[in-house]
Amino acid sequence: MTTFTAHNRSEAVVPTGREEIWKVLTDPDLLAKLTPLLKSVTPDGDLWTWRLVRIPVLSTSIAPQFTERMHFTEMESITFTHEPPHGSGERAGAEGHYELTEVEGGTHLVIDLQLCVDLPLPRLSSPAVSAVMSQVVVRMGDKFADNLYDHLGLPKP
Repeated sequence: MTTFTAHNRSEAVVPTGREEIWKVLTDPDLLAKLTPLLKSVTPDGDLWTWRLVRIPVLSTSIAPQFTERMHFTEMESITFTHEPPHGSGERAGAEGHYELTEVEGGTHLVIDLQLCVDLPLPRLSSPAVSAVMSQVVVRMGDKFADNLYDHLGLPKP
């Protein structure tokens, strides 16, 4: 197995209050509905299990599932760290955070995400796999932003 990683950081001023964005980011069902390729999010207290749809990567495909420890600072931030259940054999995980700051004209939203996945591919394929993963993560973020704006009834920037 080789571990492949993709990172994406995006930020924008969303022309609405923190409360509306907070409601979205803390609702597992709504997150799954608004996030492309995300099949479901199942909370168990502060442990949330994220399941993605099957994604083709070079000569293989994956349907990642990973468990994250969610740390909530009310209306300000959400930090998540990979915490797989003992013996689960999870081959994917995420690390990152959401930050919400009130600013003139709305809420400054920062989403910083790093996704890691172990795949049965040679290390030599790393540049190609990492490029595909990065493109997928960026497209997921862009589509999530579009869906968030639609859900909030906001015109797209």
